[in-house]
Amino acid sequence: MDALITLLPGDGIGPEVTAAAHRVLKTIADNFGHAFEFDVRLIGGAAIDKTQNPLPADTVASCMDSSAVFLGAVGGPKWSDPHAMVRPEKGLLELRSVLGVYANLRPVQVMDELMDASPLKAEYLTGVDLIVVRELTGGIYFGKKTRDETVASDLCTYHTHEIERIVRVAAKLAGERRKKLCSVDKANVLETSRLWRDVTDKTMKREFPDIETETLLVDAAAMHLLSRPRDFDVIVTENMFGDILTDEASMLAGSLGMLPSASLGDSARGLYEPIHGSAPDIAGKGIANPCGAIASAAMLLRQSLGLHDEAIAVEDAIKKTIADGARTADIASEGDTVLTTTEMTDGIIARLG
Repeated sequence: MDALITLLPGDGIGPEVTAAAHRVLKTIADNFGHAFEFDVRLIGGAAIDKTQNPLPADTVASCMDSSAVFLGAVGGPKWSDPHAMVRPEKGLLELRSVLGVYANLRPVQVMDELMDASPLKAEYLTGVDLIVVRELTGGIYFGKKTRDETVASDLCTYHTHEIERIVRVAAKLAGERRKKLCSVDKANVLETSRLWRDVTDKTMKREFPDIETETLLVDAAAMHLLSRPRDFDVIVTENMFGDILTDEASMLAGSLGMLPSASLGDSARGLYEPIHGSAPDIAGKGIANPCGAIASAAMLLRQSLGLHDEAIAVEDAIKKTIADGARTADIASEGDTVLTTTEMTDGIIARLG
């Protein structure tokens, strides 16, 4: 298979974990007889430094021409001035909008070997296998913003069609899994959530009557993610709630560094990235966990390129590497040998066969 993959290393540890995913994708191409071409472009703070634009036009052009886009991370204290007119995160939000990727899929699976890395007791973690479907191009992150010396506002807006399409994505996923869907909102106080609940209820009853549907307020969902995480199958929610809940859910798996994500729209082209941020405190030290980035590469192979066997090979290699005792600092217990980013990547590649 021929494919063009745009790589956006970004900021902080982004270049380090992107390099790991790049190596794995090249190995898959070699092992399975594919021809992957890679185009490295700027985004975020790195792009601001060179072009004063967090999403340069040539980056957009490359992404639009590609089969899939892989992102490392954006942002950092260098560009964190709250009064700055241009911020790295603006580039990421614009990229999601340009690509039309409105559905962010964030799977959370707990490996037996990493239960000690989680702050929760093992009795809560056994059998946890859930996926959060986050609406990605609407809500408060994209609403009109105002600010003066004494007051600021962020407008949160959702349209019926935006809610319908994300609910359909989540319901179809649930139909392929355990047929359980949990919709999360804040309908007791927010009008956008009341619309979300009404549209979700109607869509599920009309189109997916065989799916068991639960509705939770976001504060209750946050509590139940820790008290009964194995009860969840597919969770669907709006942009900001999904952002917060998935960071919380990462602690079930032991570390933000373990979790991948895929941002999808109506075309095959998707945007793939680990859910962690740029982690500037460890950038350049060679200790970042590459597993989330490499698992995101597996999602890229499956979702955008249709290469299911190759995706399984990558996911199995990650599991085997962890099962054999390989650990980066974020998932290590006392007495474990701590590997660098490169060493962990080497181990995963060695197990790709």
